[in-house]
Amino acid sequence: MEEFKYSSRRGFLTKIIFAAVSFQFLNSFSFLKKNQGFKSLTILHTNDMHSHIDSFPLNHSKYPGLGGIRRIASLVRKIKSQQKNVVLLDAGDIFQGTPYFNKFKGSLELKLMSNMGYVASTMGNHDFDNGIKGFNNVLHNANFPFLCSNYDFSNSELKNKTKKYLVKEIDGLKIGFFGLGVELDGLVEKRHFGETKYLDPIKTTHYWSEYLKYEERCNLVICISHLGYKYEDDKISDLKLAKLSKNVDVIVGGHTHTFLEKAVLIKNQENKNVIVNQAGWGALSLGRIDLKFSKNKEILDSLSVNEISKKNYAII
Repeated sequence: MEEFKYSSRRGFLTKIIFAAVSFQFLNSFSFLKKNQGFKSLTILHTNDMHSHIDSFPLNHSKYPGLGGIRRIASLVRKIKSQQKNVVLLDAGDIFQGTPYFNKFKGSLELKLMSNMGYVASTMGNHDFDNGIKGFNNVLHNANFPFLCSNYDFSNSELKNKTKKYLVKEIDGLKIGFFGLGVELDGLVEKRHFGETKYLDPIKTTHYWSEYLKYEERCNLVICISHLGYKYEDDKISDLKLAKLSKNVDVIVGGHTHTFLEKAVLIKNQENKNVIVNQAGWGALSLGRIDLKFSKNKEILDSLSVNEISKKNYAII
């Protein structure tokens, strides 16, 4: 992660500042038969925010005055005021990157995310940086679940503290979620992840996506992934996972800090589209996917491209 000089600010929870910030988001999905739409859903997502509560310093070489969870919060609030059905997700690496993490050990990030209305998150490798015990110590600050479908915590303090899947009904649409984490061995010190068992993400995806689609009868299955967007080698990534999947409709990802100008469509094993997106890092970007459903609650498949929005957003 990029090093930068950090300057603290007083009264950050009450001061309101306006500054230009760039957010990546998918403006909307436009459909050939708009008048036949049954329901709409907006998926907002973040990843790799790395404890960036404030914007980057004004003297930062690459992102001066940009980013920060508080700016994301303002944008989320704005979108929620405009859209009826909004789901807010995070794809991991919430922790580690600024003195806020050193001071509050992740509790501040989780409190802010709870206030923003996150529906679910998954764990990234840096969310283990204070160890399983450290994560467990601050977990009560999150009023949303962590979905860790391919981590087995049965021999740790996180036993029964995370979930394998989540099902939510929103405006008549049944939505299923599951989460995938990256392999920790080699990324995280053994003492931090302890007896956590890493389960094969492909097998995990097949199992939970099939369960959500056919047992829970979900209209939409979303994978929250911290596997990474793509790699040059054979390592599993979101793009490869999409190609190998059958019942996943959307993958929102993290780990590789990938800024996408638009979500991509990948054909799965049944030649159906899987929507894959990632939103950079450092709370510089907010991913957005707008879906419209037919009267039979099936996703209509004509899409518009992403747009880059440059606006002034208040810091809450």
